[in-house]
Amino acid sequence: MSPRTAIVILACVAVVGLLAVGVSELPGNPSTSAPTRRLTATQTRALLANSPPALESLHAQGGELLEGGSRALRARLAALDGYPVVINKWASWCEPCKQEFGAFQRASAVYGRRVAFLGLDSGDTSRAAAAAFLRSFPVSYPSYYDPSGRLGEQITDSAFTPVTVFIGRDGREFPRQGQYPSTTKLEQDIRRYALNG
Repeated sequence: MSPRTAIVILACVAVVGLLAVGVSELPGNPSTSAPTRRLTATQTRALLANSPPALESLHAQGGELLEGGSRALRARLAALDGYPVVINKWASWCEPCKQEFGAFQRASAVYGRRVAFLGLDSGDTSRAAAAAFLRSFPVSYPSYYDPSGRLGEQITDSAFTPVTVFIGRDGREFPRQGQYPSTTKLEQDIRRYALNG
């Protein structure tokens, strides 16, 4: 094989590889939007063992739906000062929220010893539906109940769901609207925006 032929073949292989990566990142592609395999409670506890006290208090309330509105959420954020925070706004009727919750379950267990995760159930007029949703998608952090949706709009600057807000250690906020297509993409954004890496 001539050197020129070898170069052409390598270039073709590279182009095919790039196309495959590009197609795999398209929204709705099965490889990126496939449901994330859920962790068991035992796996989650093992990943979160020896968390700092401020984060352990979140894990102790995992899957709970908390009252208190803006005052309670702001007090919790103040108690988490110095920790990166990820706030996920969701609702039990929101199909994209359901599809991304597996990614949040896994990411919160993997990063939960360094990053604080909080949920915000925004615009859910039925507390029972919201509680049932959390039982069916167990996560290692609590969610604040916001039936009016006003708190969700204040925190995310959006009336839509899902929205995720990353708060870095320096206090800078990075909102992202829309569903996470994969755990990999969520974890990339956690490292980029919450951990500033």
